[in-house]
Amino acid sequence: MLHKTRGVALSYIRYRESSIIAKIYTEAFGIQTYIVNGVRSSKSRNNRIALFQPLTLLDMVVYHKSKEDTIHRISEMKCYQPFQSLPYDVVKSSLALFVTEMLGKTLKEEESNPILFEFIEESVTYLDLAESAYENFHIQFLVQLASFLGFGIETVEDLESELKNNHFPHLPDAIERNATMQLLTQHYGLNVSLDRKRRIMILEKLLFFYKIHMEALGEIKSLEVLREVLK
Repeated sequence: MLHKTRGVALSYIRYRESSIIAKIYTEAFGIQTYIVNGVRSSKSRNNRIALFQPLTLLDMVVYHKSKEDTIHRISEMKCYQPFQSLPYDVVKSSLALFVTEMLGKTLKEEESNPILFEFIEESVTYLDLAESAYENFHIQFLVQLASFLGFGIETVEDLESELKNNHFPHLPDAIERNATMQLLTQHYGLNVSLDRKRRIMILEKLLFFYKIHMEALGEIKSLEVLREVLK
């Protein structure tokens, strides 16, 4: 059957000469995998590989045979909110790669979750349009995403208690603790003054916290790029 749904492009791998297999988080079906033919052909009028760049927001008509199928097909697609700055700004694009990798590793449900989709959509839109004060975006994104994944962080004390119980080696100073408290409770755009070392440490604590709750999270390959870009 054909279904209309919105989606957020996460990743893709090449398949045969001109096709790809794409992972997309959809509003109607949760995380899904699609085979898309002909998108890498330079001679084809359907050369649409840019639609599958990280976090592209898509309107799609998709063909799903049954829940038992693991790979589906896309009948129609278009970007419904073209990016203004995200692909062209090295900091934003690095943040987008990190967020994309985290979503790809943590989103497992193959069912509709409109509230989660709306959160991801609004987060992507914020990052694209923000002109300043987005250097802590990835930290606040992880904090909010954890709530959707079932292990939300209520207070700094709760976070530190879990880290301590699982032998995380670093204790925060007063500046880091105060910044963490603000990042846990405020929306995007909050101007929290953090030096690079403390920002990285807060991020590493959150990733450690994620690994406590998701043992299969594994290595975050984009983290090193993020460290370099945010120096």
